[in-house]
Amino acid sequence: MASIHSASIKSLDHLVLTVKSIPETTEWYSKHLGMRAESFVSAATPHITRYSLIFGQQKINLHELGKEFEPKALRVKDGSADLCFLTDDDVKGVRTRLVNAGVEMVDLGTEKTDEGTVMRTGARGKLRSIYCRDPDGNLIE
Repeated sequence: MASIHSASIKSLDHLVLTVKSIPETTEWYSKHLGMRAESFVSAATPHITRYSLIFGQQKINLHELGKEFEPKALRVKDGSADLCFLTDDDVKGVRTRLVNAGVEMVDLGTEKTDEGTVMRTGARGKLRSIYCRDPDGNLIE
């Protein structure tokens, strides 16, 4: 008997990061990854200003640690995400620009190439990756 899915997911619309400082987070993602910061008010909760980072056709919504609003994850924690972003930029050049901007790269030991990159397999196939951490310690690939 064939299984029937409740839904067939086609893409990610947004995800939520819980962060210590929304201004610090929005500055870091805007400066280093070119995301656009946005604030908005939902009609359902007009007393709460919400914050997002927009990139491509997706966004990251931000909740400030200790000031989260419902609905939210059951066990919120800052610095527990592991995110992989895609770019059309040369990854070696991205790494160089991040290092020049003072972003500490994650040491990949002997696995890395001379350029500091590693090969990984993502949702769309093989990709060249670099790793760093955002201000909350989330792993950014």
